[in-house]
Amino acid sequence: MSQGPWSHHSRNAAVSDDIDFEIKGQELQFVEIELDPGESAIAEAGSFVWKDASVDMTTVFGDGAGQGGGFMGALLGAGKRLLTGESLFTTVFTHQGRGKAKVAFASPTPGAILPIKLDSVGGTLICQKDSFLAAAKGVSIGIAFQRRIGTALFGGEGFIMQKLDGDGWVFVQMGGTLVERELAAGEVLHVDTGCLAAYTPSVDFDLEMVRGVKSMIFGGEGLFYARLTGPGKVWIQSLPFSRLAGRMLAAAGGTGGNQGEGSVLGGLGDLIGGNR
Repeated sequence: MSQGPWSHHSRNAAVSDDIDFEIKGQELQFVEIELDPGESAIAEAGSFVWKDASVDMTTVFGDGAGQGGGFMGALLGAGKRLLTGESLFTTVFTHQGRGKAKVAFASPTPGAILPIKLDSVGGTLICQKDSFLAAAKGVSIGIAFQRRIGTALFGGEGFIMQKLDGDGWVFVQMGGTLVERELAAGEVLHVDTGCLAAYTPSVDFDLEMVRGVKSMIFGGEGLFYARLTGPGKVWIQSLPFSRLAGRMLAAAGGTGGNQGEGSVLGGLGDLIGGNR
């Protein structure tokens, strides 16, 4: 497997399997994971592309973290996934043969696959509830509740987000072009709520109302944007799937034009803006 900017090759005795991988493609990416004998990767249902014959595929109840707990542990993991809108099941791919074997997973939408070693960001990553793609076995897929009721009700990411815990590699899918920002302590960044893809728990996430009645009504950007306060890392996606789907739905309905995500006037705003 060739060494590239989005690849990793090593082996140690960490809690999570230290899988090797390479991300291929540009706008439509897939991740190719290379497993040693006995190593496993977990993946979201429907993301599988291909595998070597020596890799066994097993569907498990819950998040497939393999961290014990018996039936109640599996039930809790499944409940967490259900709350984030995912399937009750995940798929575990284990190399049962000799030498090296590969398995590949693809993102269902145009954009980028971001590999993150969880122990490099403090062991936890908070991300959009539909962004998890795959991970090394041993990574736990949980839920993160918004601490402020206003953020929960009006933030574009909703009340519940995904929380990925562990020390191994995870692969999250993000729409469009990916931007990573490192925020210093007290540094503030304003982001469209739909474009906020992921952040570390040390970042404070709150909402701030758009200033000015004219901007609220005619801006087409919604009433709120996310206010992120450092320290910590933030990942921003340029094209969230909800935005892409909205434009496609508008085009299919014959309205076309710039609908504006969250515009109060909706179609009237298009009329005023000259799009209809």
